[in-house]
Amino acid sequence: MKKTGLRFSLFLFCIITFLQACKKDDNNSPSQAIDASNWGSFVPVSWYNLELKLIKETPGFTPPVAARAIAYTSITLHETVVRGMPDGTSLSGQLDGLSYLPYNDPEARYNWAIAANSAMADILRSLFGNASSDNQALIDQLEVDNQLELTSSEFTQEDIDRSIDFGKQMANAIYLWSASDKGQAAYLDNFPASYVPPVGNGLWEPTPPLFQSAMLPYWSKNRFLFSSNKNIINQIAAPPTYSVNPTSTFYQAANFVYETVNSLTQEETYIANYWADATGTFTPAGHMLAITAQLVKDNNLTLDIAAQLFTQVGIALNDVAIVCWDCKYKYNLVRPITYIHKNINPAWNGKIGTPPFPSYVSEHASFTSATGTILGAYFGTSFSFTDNQKVSDGFSPKTFNNFQDMIDEAAYSRVYGGIHYEFDINEGKTLGKSIADQVLTLKF
Repeated sequence: MKKTGLRFSLFLFCIITFLQACKKDDNNSPSQAIDASNWGSFVPVSWYNLELKLIKETPGFTPPVAARAIAYTSITLHETVVRGMPDGTSLSGQLDGLSYLPYNDPEARYNWAIAANSAMADILRSLFGNASSDNQALIDQLEVDNQLELTSSEFTQEDIDRSIDFGKQMANAIYLWSASDKGQAAYLDNFPASYVPPVGNGLWEPTPPLFQSAMLPYWSKNRFLFSSNKNIINQIAAPPTYSVNPTSTFYQAANFVYETVNSLTQEETYIANYWADATGTFTPAGHMLAITAQLVKDNNLTLDIAAQLFTQVGIALNDVAIVCWDCKYKYNLVRPITYIHKNINPAWNGKIGTPPFPSYVSEHASFTSATGTILGAYFGTSFSFTDNQKVSDGFSPKTFNNFQDMIDEAAYSRVYGGIHYEFDINEGKTLGKSIADQVLTLKF
């Protein structure tokens, strides 16, 4: 009897010890969970590489539309990952209209890289609803491949399912928020027939050889992501007064474009083509994303830092496009090719095709200045790097001593191409920096 009682006591002790151990493990599992800083950046980089392909191959993804998609993809990434950043700050309440987002269970474990993978897959499905069936299949496949790569014994299937579900909830919430910004369906109608451009001296008119109608004339009506950027609209100086007098500032600016294109060096011609990023490419906004993704990968940034940097660039690109397009259709300024044909040489042509919207201010200069300013804030203003993103298009890698060199070259490429005046690019660079400076005040 005594032996039986002893055995029972030992058995009971083992059971209690086991249960206490289980309870201890359960209570500690959230605090022991791996936070976002423990993962690398391969998940977002893989998705942005696919997004660049989608921008190239999906109808309607012109530069502002591409910038918008990049922004919402990045915000989805950040808002998913920030829950796994002990000192991170959500953008909810900081971005215009972004208020209600899913909450993770603080008592549960999450694989934040898997959550990010799920979120980015779903947001791209939603943003690129008109992607080809082949590209839709690529989204499905990348989601599966990444998840298999990330699955490990450290996380139970329940943890993985919870992470996937949270990512999908976040993507859905961000997409619903995006639908109210007035830009959701723009990829279906970049050239609205309802817009009739004003007519008059110095005003934009369709340019050769395609003579397309005005692209995205209502884009400036879109909601800013960061409402502080609205104020920058009123800080943009007006372009020089239109004049055909050969001694006027305007004539001299147009003649400078004319003379510059007529005397381009081989290197300047190369620069004009390198930065063209026209229809069928990843666009100027995509080029900025591609450089960002390359630097994130090359410098082995962790998931949390990568999410912040991508989101800063994305927000800046989106809001730059709104201010830039506001200027374009506020001033409706004639393009250099039209002015030169009428007042200098009717047989002249630029080095690259003129896009179908007004001249002032330069979109290229604006996008590049905003992105370069943000990248410089993180990597440093003297950081040198090589842009490898045009190699597949037949260009050699391009090395820059710093981000300002990149900004200046990309901006000036539009003068070399014959599609912008110098004052277009100078004010564009100012605009881009102003937007970036505002975005850098956001708390992450």
